[in-house]
Amino acid sequence: MTLRFSVLASGSSGNAFYIESDKQKLLVDAGLSGKQMDRLFGEVAVDPSSLDGILVTHEHSDHIKGLGIIARKYNLPIYANAKTWKAMENSLGTISLDQKFDFGMEEVKTFGDIDVESFGVSHDAAEPMFFTFRNDGKKVALVTDLGYVSERIKRTVEDADAYIFEANHDVGMLRMGRYPWNVKRRILSDSGHVSNEDCGLALSDLITNRTNRIYLAHLSQDNNMKDLARMSVENILKERGITLDVRDTDPKNPTGLYEVG
Repeated sequence: MTLRFSVLASGSSGNAFYIESDKQKLLVDAGLSGKQMDRLFGEVAVDPSSLDGILVTHEHSDHIKGLGIIARKYNLPIYANAKTWKAMENSLGTISLDQKFDFGMEEVKTFGDIDVESFGVSHDAAEPMFFTFRNDGKKVALVTDLGYVSERIKRTVEDADAYIFEANHDVGMLRMGRYPWNVKRRILSDSGHVSNEDCGLALSDLITNRTNRIYLAHLSQDNNMKDLARMSVENILKERGITLDVRDTDPKNPTGLYEVG
């Protein structure tokens, strides 16, 4: 048994994360149009009708844009916490009652042979949360859309085999960039997004000898660059004696299925 995953899309233009075991197939968020979601699934050779469920992190449009369409088209169950359901319900269109399920914060829910643990993050949404996935001793942590990495989050996501971790912006680029100050202040706040430097510092506290892959996610197209994000994180890790395979994500193309092992 094993875990395989793909970052289908990541960033302000849309987010979707796919993970599977030998027995289960799960999607986290569907932040692109139904047509785009179908294309992304085609690129990793996954039939959306075979999904066992969709987990929702929070109600922002770049995470739920295609959620209602995909769920209705393939008759898929949706899992979200109560406050997120309330915040996003009017944006989804009609979802039948037998497709609506509650997944509370700080909860572990088992989907076949995958144990999924939810944890709260600091972000400007109703009750945002992200997930770790465990199967047969393997662990994958999905951590984006948060203003800072709390000690509680660190305890939950530490010692994972693979991380999909936010490196949203370079602070200097953001401060000098074209965004109005109120938007910059939101991004830099404790309920905004994690910078390249904070990503590197957090990861250096989290990773262990079992960690073998890091994907940098939710990179800003205006306030970051792939090479800069990767270099910033790698330099911080190297300063602490850590050398790892650090990769970035392309908001328009999936990463391909990576097998955790």
